[in-house]
Amino acid sequence: MTSRGGFYRRMRSKMGAPKAITIAAHKLARIIFHLLTERQAYDETVFAVCEHHSLTPAQSKLRAQAKASGFQLVAASLPGAQESVI
Repeated sequence: MTSRGGFYRRMRSKMGAPKAITIAAHKLARIIFHLLTERQAYDETVFAVCEHHSLTPAQSKLRAQAKASGFQLVAASLPGAQESVI
């Protein structure tokens, strides 16, 4: 899943498909405009880093809520998947 695909899915769940398509297209147009005007090459890692930074506070908040309720978060592992740590 790409960060732009995830963005589209989040917007679709909030506003419906027609508005989400418009919002995602506008965001993509802004990205392309920036790349063309700044003469930069496209780099997917920039979006991955931004997405990681936006998820970190949410994960911290979830950990704190679980701890306050007396629970502990444990990463689930799927067969054949790489192990991840929350």
